[in-house]
Amino acid sequence: MVVDASEDRTIELLERETGGKLKILRCYGNISQARQLGAACATTPWLLFSDADVEFSSEYFSRVQRHDRADVIYGPKLSQDGYASHYRWFAHGQRVSHALGLPAASGSNMLVRREVLHRIGGFDPELACNEDSELAWRAKRGGFRVVFDPELIVYARDHRRLHRGRWRKTAHSLVRCLALYFDLLPSRWRRHDWGYWSPLDREVRAPGDPKG
Repeated sequence: MVVDASEDRTIELLERETGGKLKILRCYGNISQARQLGAACATTPWLLFSDADVEFSSEYFSRVQRHDRADVIYGPKLSQDGYASHYRWFAHGQRVSHALGLPAASGSNMLVRREVLHRIGGFDPELACNEDSELAWRAKRGGFRVVFDPELIVYARDHRRLHRGRWRKTAHSLVRCLALYFDLLPSRWRRHDWGYWSPLDREVRAPGDPKG
């Protein structure tokens, strides 16, 4: 199932490559609303959330079956081309944060039991970003089992936000997530992405990066 808001040939390519086997939904709201729409239309016991710019590791779907007692499962996003060290350090941060009792879930690599998603109220429709970690926090506070598996890997294929500055992207995630976690973010700021979803079409690609 794909929830799409693109204005390019995404739908055409999906239909051609999958032979119509995907259910394609159009949603022009924010990322939280798009994820929630997909979840509402799904009927499976487990919901896997990901993004269009990642690739699953070859062992992904066999490994995820090891966590049949979990309620929320998430793993790291690494890279096989550009910025590999940055992604590794970010994954290390996820491991440390999780060990300290603060799940650092990523919406590009997260599974949630459909029943659990419903019981905790789904994604917050006000959030323009960081909806993934916020959902994992509510699940943990609700007494559900949240698991981080460092070997449950997806690979990033689009590094444009890192082209704009590694520290900029890292600071955005840290500051905003901490403000959300400690309930220090006013309502009007929850709806604003602080530039995270700014147009990226004109971004300059890093030298040697095969994809933008």
